[in-house]
Amino acid sequence: MQLTYVMVFVDDMDAGVSFYRDTLGLPLRFASPGWSEFDTGSTTLALHPSSKENPAGMIRLGFQTSDMAACRTRLAERGVTLTREPVQEHGMLLAEFTGPAGMRYSLSAPH
Repeated sequence: MQLTYVMVFVDDMDAGVSFYRDTLGLPLRFASPGWSEFDTGSTTLALHPSSKENPAGMIRLGFQTSDMAACRTRLAERGVTLTREPVQEHGMLLAEFTGPAGMRYSLSAPH
């Protein structure tokens, strides 16, 4: 498993893009109303619109694995269960799990 995304939930995508691009100087890969990405090396910083479930300022880590089934088995052996079953989205399998203090994590794998 590898950390591939840090997702920041924002209530104003334009202001978020401006802050990370213009103030912090991060290279912008692309910006859109629903998802923006910055090139930060091996891990991507992504901005996502906030919601009731994901308020502005909340951060979610996104991990990637090459084998969803094997990773799911390893996590289960260590007491972690998926809170969102893998579904095909955006050309990959996406799932979620929680960790300490209820923090939610995303898990992706090639489909």
